Amino acid sequence: MNEKISRSAMIAIVGRPNVGKSTLTNAIVGEKVSIVTNKPQTTRNRICAILNRDGAQLVFMDTPGFHTPRSKLGDYMVKVVRESMLGVDAVMLLVEPIANVGKQEQALIERIKEERVSAVLVINKIDTVPKEELLAVIKAYSEAFEFDEIVPISAKKGDGVARLLDVLFKYAVEGPRMFPEDMVTDQPEKQICAEIIREKLLLCLDKEVPHGTAVEITKFSERESEIIDLDVTIYCEKPAHKGIIIGKNGEMLKRIGELARRDIEAFMGTKVFLQTWVKVKENWRDSNAQIRNFGYED
Repeated sequence: MNEKISRSAMIAIVGRPNVGKSTLTNAIVGEKVSIVTNKPQTTRNRICAILNRDGAQLVFMDTPGFHTPRSKLGDYMVKVVRESMLGVDAVMLLVEPIANVGKQEQALIERIKEERVSAVLVINKIDTVPKEELLAVIKAYSEAFEFDEIVPISAKKGDGVARLLDVLFKYAVEGPRMFPEDMVTDQPEKQICAEIIREKLLLCLDKEVPHGTAVEITKFSERESEIIDLDVTIYCEKPAHKGIIIGKNGEMLKRIGELARRDIEAFMGTKVFLQTWVKVKENWRDSNAQIRNFGYED
């Protein structure tokens, strides 16, 4: 872990929910290390993604969307964002191409000022607006704060990501490698599998139901035939939600399991035997003990 490398940097990625932080994280490292959906507050924990290039190492921290919390889980997620901006070499503030600095963005800018940390503004989703509209966005944020750089990108299409990396590598300084060179994330395989399953819950279920779910891997073992056995318990907050997750004749749970198994097999590079159960833990998002049990801890 202390092996010397020419340069390294720690960079926090922050922004409001659903702005594309996880999509950008995956685009940067070229692998899926963070789950992605079109629903806000998909990411709940800080996830490190590691990029090695030209003798330098950048460690990116994908963080939850910065929002007004309505539960203890929400409080935890906001705390993760704020603490992820401590002691880093730079912060990337990711925003949508809207010519207005919102309350979440203003609060994050104030945090950047408090920490006196270098900051890059990244305007995402530029493929969704005419190019001439970007000038007003750049003007609004330039008046709010003096960013080191402003980089327009489309994380989904990859436009501008190479230029963004050129900017970010300027923050790398001489120092020890933070992670081994062959690592792309700090997340253990078991955790990534749980997150893949939660991604499918978010994709397949509507409204509040998926946001009240948590996933626990109760068995993770490999047979001699290189088949991985995964036993998974999905927790939800209400008995009615359990029925929705299972679906008529178990069809919804079967669909979620099939989608998850396909992605887990691609990630693990081997066959997976997946078994799922659904249990109710009422109001778990407002229980500090349950939040810790499901891996959301400092």
